[in-house]
Amino acid sequence: MEAFVTLTGIAAPLDRVNVDTDAIIPKQFLKRIERTGFGQYLFYEWRFTPEGEEIKDFVLNTAEYRNSTILLGRNNFGCGSSREHAPWALNDFGFRAVIAPSFADIFYNNCFKNGMLPIKLSEEQVDELFNRANQHAKYELTIDLQAKTITDNHGLSYDFEVDEYRRYCLLNGLDDIGITLQQEDKIAAFEASHRY
Repeated sequence: MEAFVTLTGIAAPLDRVNVDTDAIIPKQFLKRIERTGFGQYLFYEWRFTPEGEEIKDFVLNTAEYRNSTILLGRNNFGCGSSREHAPWALNDFGFRAVIAPSFADIFYNNCFKNGMLPIKLSEEQVDELFNRANQHAKYELTIDLQAKTITDNHGLSYDFEVDEYRRYCLLNGLDDIGITLQQEDKIAAFEASHRY
């Protein structure tokens, strides 16, 4: 898993509450077991017409936000079914962080397991980020996981909280398997001492 230390990128404002996992990655695209290849289907029914044409006014179809790496969301982001494909699709599209006032628990946990940083800020702080994104074309944020801060080039600075274990894993690029493999020598010693 790629380490997450600092990220500077364009913040795409997705101004919708209760964005569920079926909107993030519709069920008809869940036929793969790899973690890649889902980005093209991200928000598919919002990005494309039934005929497959781009919906021009959807935020991720505009020139300013095609290469965004930070997604701004509203309350209850990632609600709905527990599909891990949702963070896979966001990550494959290029997002490394999602900022919202609240997240569905399973989606929130799945983000960390897949190298993505979900950040909870107050509704007032998120409102301010949306305001700034609407005022400044290609609005950039810098997220510093070491310092636990979000800043922009216009004087904004927010602190955020994150569980220290999850922070450690992201900073070091460790998923559950990576954490286990840190104990590989102890595992090998245990197995060697328990052979029959």
